Amino acid sequence: MVGTDVHAFDRLVEWLERWHAGRDALAPPVRLVVQHGRSRAPRLPDAAPFLAHDELQRAMTEADLVVCHGGPATITEARRHGHLPIVLPRDPARGEHVDDHQQLFARRLGAAGMVRLVETEADLVAALDKGVADPLSYALTADPGRPDPRAAAATAVGRIVEDLVRSSRAPGRRRWWR
Repeated sequence: MVGTDVHAFDRLVEWLERWHAGRDALAPPVRLVVQHGRSRAPRLPDAAPFLAHDELQRAMTEADLVVCHGGPATITEARRHGHLPIVLPRDPARGEHVDDHQQLFARRLGAAGMVRLVETEADLVAALDKGVADPLSYALTADPGRPDPRAAAATAVGRIVEDLVRSSRAPGRRRWWR
């Protein structure tokens, strides 16, 4: 899941494609559902630019693993569905976002054990291989009726950051950071 940001996140899509193509032919098949947003469409059968809310919920319910960008809402949804998400934050130096808030946010959650942070292709491959071999290693106790309070706090912080970024780009607004 790359979210709905206007920036492409081709790096994650390409890394997933390479991992999937490089799997041992004798290994059990792995089905990837890739929501690629404005990124290049991957050469995978179950790829879509965007998923409707009910499709996203179904995909997360049926998934063994969730790999996503560092967006607070996506992370919260994955955790609510019982997944310790594998998170690759977008990098503004690569044109994947406007600033480094996803990196800061994901690193903080990674340090707290709330996500499996990956920042290199090798990290992603290792996380996926581990998850395919033992899906329970990335499973949380899911209780859709009771949100994780830490995830709710993470979402609140994410909204604050997003509001700050959005307001800083408003016409006529002077940037408060210099």
